[in-house]
Amino acid sequence: MTTHSFTVNGRTYQPPARPVVAICLDGSADDYFDAALARGRMPHLQRLSVDGWRGFARGAMPSFTNVNNSSIVTGVPPSVHGIGGNFFFDTSIGQEVMMNSAKFLRAETIFPAAQRSGRKVAVVTAKEKLRDIFASGLVGPALGGIAFSSEKANQATLESHGLADVEALVGPTPHIYSGDASLYVLRAGVKLIEAGRADFLYLSTTDFMQHKFTPESPESLDFYAAIDVELGRLLALGAVVGLTADHGMNAKQKPDGSPNVIYLESELVQQFGLGFRVILPITDPYVVHHGALGSFAQVHLPASDAATTARITDFISGIKGVSEVLDRATAARRMELPIDRMGDLVVCSGRDVVLGRTPDYHDLKAIEGGLRSHGGRYEEMVPFFFSEPLKPEYVARARGDVRNFDLFDFVTNGTTAR
Repeated sequence: MTTHSFTVNGRTYQPPARPVVAICLDGSADDYFDAALARGRMPHLQRLSVDGWRGFARGAMPSFTNVNNSSIVTGVPPSVHGIGGNFFFDTSIGQEVMMNSAKFLRAETIFPAAQRSGRKVAVVTAKEKLRDIFASGLVGPALGGIAFSSEKANQATLESHGLADVEALVGPTPHIYSGDASLYVLRAGVKLIEAGRADFLYLSTTDFMQHKFTPESPESLDFYAAIDVELGRLLALGAVVGLTADHGMNAKQKPDGSPNVIYLESELVQQFGLGFRVILPITDPYVVHHGALGSFAQVHLPASDAATTARITDFISGIKGVSEVLDRATAARRMELPIDRMGDLVVCSGRDVVLGRTPDYHDLKAIEGGLRSHGGRYEEMVPFFFSEPLKPEYVARARGDVRNFDLFDFVTNGTTAR
């Protein structure tokens, strides 16, 4: 297979002459790996940790799926690629909009360039909402790439997905609200390499299991043991594997087990009157995961002067459970966000707290089993694994402020694999 280099968004990648597999295990806080490793449930990952590299990386903010997956596949922060949430208020049209389409991307993904360099590129995601972003410039007439989701594997066609026989290759389409939706992604990666249909892969799972179960639960331990089986198969195929997560996961509950929610829009209206719009960028089609409750919010203010804005900022800062309130410009700079797709204020909450709009906006029945969620600073640090030893200069980088969107740089350029 080719080892030709290619350059995307100012980064040059030179993959080794082996299959390259970059994996984003959605919602995989390091606690999940620790729990499974401590019980001997992930022997392949244990070997990878010893023979390769295990560390941490800092994800993009807010710590949500679309933001971080877009960063990983472009190699740049949200301020460059333009996707700063799963959901935003588009002031140009006055509508709240899902950011699950490639039309919102302002930077090319690395996949078309890898394909043009001679690699056989395949992207498999659990969530259909990400497929359009990943498939941009990769799948279509004469392009030759593959991109499909486990959620809608049975709908894949050669023209729109680059592969028509997904179920024949991998198996029946799983239910999206299951651990199988993620395992299917990894099995697909194995099957694509075995069939000679891909040698440069991005595999992105879903965080249903992490939203539902704690790291020490039997369900989580079984799930991570099953992940380890697929990792072992990828390693046996000679793949160079890099693994990270888009975000971590924490319990967001009161001692009695009820959701620990600050209904921010209700608080603001009660204190200052009508005109506020609180946007929750965690919002996406998968409400069973989190009920649209996360630890990050954008606040659009009614017309106000600087003094009123300062009073509103001070009020929000004083709410118990709020950890950070930043104006638009400061948040854009510190969090590397696209300033034109932001509210007037950015609010983050504590480790065990989520931000909501109003009680009527959220269906808490969807999360009756307990709320585990993400979005804030406490889910920003994620695992960073590689199957091969790192070069000295990359070891130095990995011990510093490395980012999860350095994943493809490390897996193609940073290991000793050739």
